[in-house]
Amino acid sequence: MATARKMTVVRRVKAASRKVREIALVGHALASTRHTVMAQIVPMRRCNLSCAYCNEYDDVSKPVPLDEMMRRIDHLARLGTSIITISGGEPLLHPDLDEIVARIRHHGRMAGMITNGYLLMPERIERLNKAGLDHLQISIDNVQPDEISKKSLKVLDKKLEFLAAHADFHVNINSVVGGGIKNPDDALMIGRRALGLGFTSTIGIIHDGTGQLKPLGAHERSVWSEMRSWKKKNYSRFNHFQEKIANGEPNDWRCRAGSRFLYICENGLVHYCSQQRGYPGVPLAEYTKADLKREFLTEKGCAPNCTVSCVHQISFIDYWRAPQRPAPPPTANAEGLVNIRL
Repeated sequence: MATARKMTVVRRVKAASRKVREIALVGHALASTRHTVMAQIVPMRRCNLSCAYCNEYDDVSKPVPLDEMMRRIDHLARLGTSIITISGGEPLLHPDLDEIVARIRHHGRMAGMITNGYLLMPERIERLNKAGLDHLQISIDNVQPDEISKKSLKVLDKKLEFLAAHADFHVNINSVVGGGIKNPDDALMIGRRALGLGFTSTIGIIHDGTGQLKPLGAHERSVWSEMRSWKKKNYSRFNHFQEKIANGEPNDWRCRAGSRFLYICENGLVHYCSQQRGYPGVPLAEYTKADLKREFLTEKGCAPNCTVSCVHQISFIDYWRAPQRPAPPPTANAEGLVNIRL
């Protein structure tokens, strides 16, 4: 009993500290546009699953060497990045993941991770606690695994119990509709289970292979609307853009990808997001604050039909700021990737 009470106190102290840091980074983002708010970084593209709708993995890639990952994180810190989220592929497959998380925290940045959760065991969770992880998100697509996705509640429920018992970091469970998910009602069951375990719960609309919208059907829309009504229990408050996506309508917004949001692939190149690889396609080591300034003002042609939540949410901070202009004509770099750098 005493151990349980001590764990509760430790979690509350860490949660309070995390909240203070989150408020500070939002204040910093509102005060200045000269830094990146969030970066997603890929330590390896390989994944232990093969979900049918996903285009962000392979089954052969080796992990990025630790020294290179450290250099990339150090450069993101120099760009003033407030939140660094580790994604994939499946980041838990990287043998040096704990050291990568610790390096992010060494720079005083918020450390997040997106994982399928399959490899989470009590000992692994405790190591993430020790490394200083702040946030973890798992997307669970269905209740029973099928040919579309193996990220099911049946398979992952024990992992969620492990997290509830051991994690000192914030956990969000994201359920989805669209994208070929057979039973939209699965999202309701997943969301209720997440809240019951003390996590937050969000719902997303699965994008297609280019990150673009697919309108929801009537049943999908009803599930999405019900879970949206739970929003006071969720940490996410900036998903208003999903209303038009659900209706199959374009959004009028200013995407700040390439500036306030960066996606760094396993090859160390900066992209607008996971669905727009090749733009601008510049090596992170060569990316400067001048690039951040240019991309802040560059209009993104894919923006009206974008469903990538993290980019919408980060860009929301600056919606009221400077208008954007069309991107310059693209050129090809040495690797054949499109490069729009001036």
